[in-house]
Amino acid sequence: MEDFKRLRNLMVDTQLIPRGIKNERVLAAMRKVPRHLFMPESVMFNAYDDMALPIGEGQTISQPYMVAIMTELLELKGDETVLEVGAGSGYQAAILAELAKEVYTVERVEALADNARERLRNLGYDNVYVFTGDGTRGFEGKVLFDRIIITAGTPKIPDPLINQLKEGGLIIAPVGERFSQILIRGEKKKDSLIEEHYTPCVFVPLLGEYGWKG
Repeated sequence: MEDFKRLRNLMVDTQLIPRGIKNERVLAAMRKVPRHLFMPESVMFNAYDDMALPIGEGQTISQPYMVAIMTELLELKGDETVLEVGAGSGYQAAILAELAKEVYTVERVEALADNARERLRNLGYDNVYVFTGDGTRGFEGKVLFDRIIITAGTPKIPDPLINQLKEGGLIIAPVGERFSQILIRGEKKKDSLIEEHYTPCVFVPLLGEYGWKG
């Protein structure tokens, strides 16, 4: 475990800080959350490498830098309710749980959702709620969210997610083609989004009614 802690700190010091991640709360969360526990044993010893890694079901756990920059762009203060679309392994949700009041995360693959729920529970994250469903429809049981993060590439930000974002809230998403996207942050103003564009990226496709169709 000490070796993993050392690698986790090395990840922050060599991959995140040199690329411009400055938020101390984000850096502390990245140092704390045990990324290696959110992936299969076969790739566990690559957990703190500068890359995305397979987690089964054709899905991946995102590159640490992408997790960090997306989290930093959310500008979390600690009292927010966050919706994550694409729970995957549960790692991003754990990072968010360190920084926000509540995290609702939706995963379309039931096996991944079950595994993420168990990992998060075992690690004591009782402010994360994992659901199975079409994340492009958002989470219809919760009226409005302060922040929304989409962790899969989408051709556009789904309208249901914009509708579930509070006025003045922020949404982060990789938007573009199926195999190439740009990270976008939108701020909701009068039922539309004021968008800012950040770094190029490549995520697995967001599948669903308001995403890619298989």
